Amino acid sequence: MKKINLTLAWSVAAILVIAGIFFLVAQKDKEPGALDEFALCLEDKGAVFYGAFWCSHCQNQKKFFGNSARLLSYVECSTPDGRGTLDVCKQKNVESYPTWEFADGSREVGEVSLQRLAEKTGCQLTQ
Repeated sequence: MKKINLTLAWSVAAILVIAGIFFLVAQKDKEPGALDEFALCLEDKGAVFYGAFWCSHCQNQKKFFGNSARLLSYVECSTPDGRGTLDVCKQKNVESYPTWEFADGSREVGEVSLQRLAEKTGCQLTQ
Protein backbone atom coordinates (compact mmCIF):
# COMPACT_ATOMS: atom_id res chain seq x y z
CA MET A 1 0.00 0.00 0.00
CA LYS A 2 2.87 2.37 0.83
CA LYS A 3 4.41 1.67 -2.58
CA ILE A 4 1.16 2.61 -4.35
CA ASN A 5 0.85 5.86 -2.34
CA LEU A 6 4.47 6.76 -3.05
CA THR A 7 4.04 6.07 -6.76
CA LEU A 8 0.86 8.14 -6.81
CA ALA A 9 2.58 11.02 -5.00
CA TRP A 10 5.50 11.01 -7.46
CA SER A 11 3.10 10.85 -10.41
CA VAL A 12 1.14 13.84 -9.15
CA ALA A 13 4.36 15.77 -8.51
CA ALA A 14 5.62 15.01 -12.03
CA ILE A 15 2.34 16.15 -13.56
CA LEU A 16 2.46 19.40 -11.57
CA VAL A 17 6.04 20.09 -12.68
CA ILE A 18 5.19 19.45 -16.33
CA ALA A 19 2.07 21.63 -16.09
CA GLY A 20 4.16 24.40 -14.52
CA ILE A 21 6.68 24.27 -17.35
CA PHE A 22 3.92 24.51 -19.96
CA PHE A 23 2.38 27.43 -18.08
CA LEU A 24 5.69 29.32 -17.98
CA VAL A 25 6.31 28.74 -21.69
CA ALA A 26 2.79 29.94 -22.53
CA GLN A 27 3.27 33.07 -20.41
CA LYS A 28 6.57 33.87 -22.12
CA ASP A 29 4.81 33.92 -25.50
CA LYS A 30 2.41 36.54 -24.14
CA GLU A 31 5.12 38.92 -22.89
CA PRO A 32 5.26 42.23 -24.74
CA GLY A 33 7.81 42.35 -27.52
CA ALA A 34 10.08 45.24 -28.44
CA LEU A 35 8.32 45.63 -31.80
CA ASP A 36 4.70 45.31 -30.67
CA GLU A 37 3.74 48.80 -31.89
CA PHE A 38 5.47 48.24 -35.22
CA ALA A 39 3.76 44.86 -35.74
CA LEU A 40 0.36 46.33 -34.87
CA CYS A 41 0.96 49.22 -37.25
CA LEU A 42 1.81 46.76 -40.07
CA GLU A 43 -1.51 45.04 -39.45
CA ASP A 44 -3.37 48.37 -39.34
CA LYS A 45 -1.77 49.36 -42.65
CA GLY A 46 -2.93 46.13 -44.28
CA ALA A 47 0.39 44.27 -44.50
CA VAL A 48 -0.18 40.52 -44.61
CA PHE A 49 2.54 37.90 -44.19
CA TYR A 50 1.94 34.62 -46.05
CA GLY A 51 4.10 31.69 -45.01
CA ALA A 52 4.40 28.02 -44.21
CA PHE A 53 5.33 26.34 -40.94
CA TRP A 54 8.08 24.32 -42.63
CA CYS A 55 9.65 27.35 -44.37
CA SER A 56 13.01 28.30 -42.82
CA HIS A 57 12.86 31.79 -44.35
CA CYS A 58 9.44 32.29 -42.75
CA GLN A 59 10.88 31.30 -39.39
CA ASN A 60 13.73 33.78 -39.92
CA GLN A 61 11.21 36.50 -40.85
CA LYS A 62 9.36 35.85 -37.59
CA LYS A 63 12.64 36.00 -35.65
CA PHE A 64 13.14 39.59 -36.88
CA PHE A 65 10.08 40.43 -34.77
CA GLY A 66 10.91 38.33 -31.73
CA ASN A 67 7.97 38.12 -29.33
CA SER A 68 6.10 40.66 -31.45
CA ALA A 69 5.68 38.14 -34.29
CA ARG A 70 2.47 36.92 -32.63
CA LEU A 71 0.87 40.28 -33.54
CA LEU A 72 1.55 40.08 -37.28
CA SER A 73 -1.24 39.48 -39.73
CA TYR A 74 0.03 36.02 -40.66
CA VAL A 75 -1.63 33.54 -43.01
CA GLU A 76 -0.50 29.92 -42.89
CA CYS A 77 -0.46 28.57 -46.45
CA SER A 78 0.58 24.98 -45.87
CA THR A 79 -1.68 22.04 -45.28
CA PRO A 80 -0.98 20.33 -41.94
CA ASP A 81 0.97 17.55 -43.66
CA GLY A 82 3.19 20.11 -45.42
CA ARG A 83 2.43 18.68 -48.85
CA GLY A 84 -0.14 21.12 -50.16
CA THR A 85 -1.27 24.73 -50.26
CA LEU A 86 -4.42 26.01 -48.62
CA ASP A 87 -7.10 27.58 -50.82
CA VAL A 88 -6.72 31.03 -49.24
CA CYS A 89 -3.16 31.20 -50.58
CA LYS A 90 -4.04 29.67 -53.94
CA GLN A 91 -6.73 32.31 -54.41
CA LYS A 92 -4.17 35.03 -53.63
CA ASN A 93 -1.65 33.42 -56.05
CA VAL A 94 0.97 33.11 -53.33
CA GLU A 95 3.65 30.95 -54.93
CA SER A 96 6.63 31.29 -52.60
CA TYR A 97 7.29 32.01 -48.94
CA PRO A 98 7.52 34.32 -47.23
CA THR A 99 5.35 36.70 -49.24
CA TRP A 100 4.24 40.05 -47.88
CA GLU A 101 1.22 41.71 -49.46
CA PHE A 102 0.49 45.38 -48.86
CA ALA A 103 -2.69 47.45 -48.96
CA ASP A 104 -1.82 48.84 -52.40
CA GLY A 105 -1.65 45.29 -53.79
CA SER A 106 2.14 45.26 -54.13
CA ARG A 107 4.20 42.37 -52.82
CA GLU A 108 7.64 41.59 -51.47
CA VAL A 109 8.86 38.01 -51.66
CA GLY A 110 11.54 36.51 -49.43
CA GLU A 111 12.85 37.72 -46.09
CA VAL A 112 11.98 41.41 -45.96
CA SER A 113 13.95 43.72 -43.69
CA LEU A 114 12.14 45.63 -40.98
CA GLN A 115 13.34 48.85 -42.62
CA ARG A 116 11.78 47.83 -45.94
CA LEU A 117 8.51 46.97 -44.20
CA ALA A 118 8.56 50.41 -42.58
CA GLU A 119 9.13 52.04 -45.98
CA LYS A 120 6.31 50.09 -47.61
CA THR A 121 3.76 50.86 -44.88
CA GLY A 122 4.82 54.18 -43.36
CA CYS A 123 5.02 52.51 -39.95
CA GLN A 124 7.53 53.95 -37.51
CA LEU A 125 10.33 51.53 -36.72
CA THR A 126 11.73 52.10 -33.25
CA GLN A 127 14.12 49.69 -31.61
